[in-house]
Amino acid sequence: MSTDHTATPAGTATVTADVAPEPWTGRDDGPGADNLRWHHVVGLEPQDTEPGDVAFVGFRSDEGVRRNKGRQGAADGPRALRGALASMALPTPVRALDAGDIEVADGDLENGQHRLGRVLTSLVDRGHPVVVLGGGHEVAYGSYLGLAGSRALHEGARLGVLNLDAHFDLRDDVRPSSGTPFLQMAQGEEQRGQRLNYWVLGVSQPSNTTRLFQTADRLGVRYLLDTECGLPDLQRVDAFIEEFLASCDVVHLSIDLDVLPASAAPGVSAPAAYGVRMEVVEHVCAAVAASGKLAVCDVAELNPDLDADNRTARAGARLVHRILTTRSATARRAA
Repeated sequence: MSTDHTATPAGTATVTADVAPEPWTGRDDGPGADNLRWHHVVGLEPQDTEPGDVAFVGFRSDEGVRRNKGRQGAADGPRALRGALASMALPTPVRALDAGDIEVADGDLENGQHRLGRVLTSLVDRGHPVVVLGGGHEVAYGSYLGLAGSRALHEGARLGVLNLDAHFDLRDDVRPSSGTPFLQMAQGEEQRGQRLNYWVLGVSQPSNTTRLFQTADRLGVRYLLDTECGLPDLQRVDAFIEEFLASCDVVHLSIDLDVLPASAAPGVSAPAAYGVRMEVVEHVCAAVAASGKLAVCDVAELNPDLDADNRTARAGARLVHRILTTRSATARRAA
């Protein structure tokens, strides 16, 4: 696979998304901090934010899913995730920015990923933790580009990539797709003179060929199979996450919703026959958020056309909610 891994230089000026954000709306129970929901706290003006305020960016793309011969429709994922998150109740006030969407409407996935990367670099360098609402899992490479171009990595911070996923997504295809982002990251890190620090939780053996396991081993990927992530194995999961967090200074958390069982996440390109229970995935997300190291989280593969009763959208939004409220609570305790 041939692709351009050039990162955005550090110090990039403010970069805007392709599609301007729209106001969030949702249930309103009246004024006061005790009635706050997400749609009350998400602003649209960057000048009204401060370092530490979370930023949302959408990535409207399923071009990578199309190339990977999956079921298309994930381009509508950002809209559904915002809608599911908007009315979730906040335990305490937070501040957030919606920076708009990157849209891949012309089949030029590579350009869209680089546009996403430039927006993320700008936000990360301004001190915003970023949640990217996908989109197919090709979003993960755009997130990586944003971090690779950030001031923190240029100054020597150690990057760690944690993927919650049934798949390694290490395919060596002719064209980049939703199945290739982490191999692209490995190639990008090699160009930076680094080895990709890549960990995966929830890998499904039947969903990954022997060649993919061999590629993972060659790249030094650390992983837990889905069968090793049950509630009886929570100590093993905790040890895995603790070791991952000790290995890095800056975390890129990538959540492919197909890591969840099909009953919890039917609206994905490849629903899981086994999967990792929601309780375990949420537990992992909270641990990462509490570390203080999370810089970018992307949520991928939500396909609203395939969803049932908005279950997948609600699951994805619940994970985002848990991540951000845990991060906020941790920051308050540290202040």
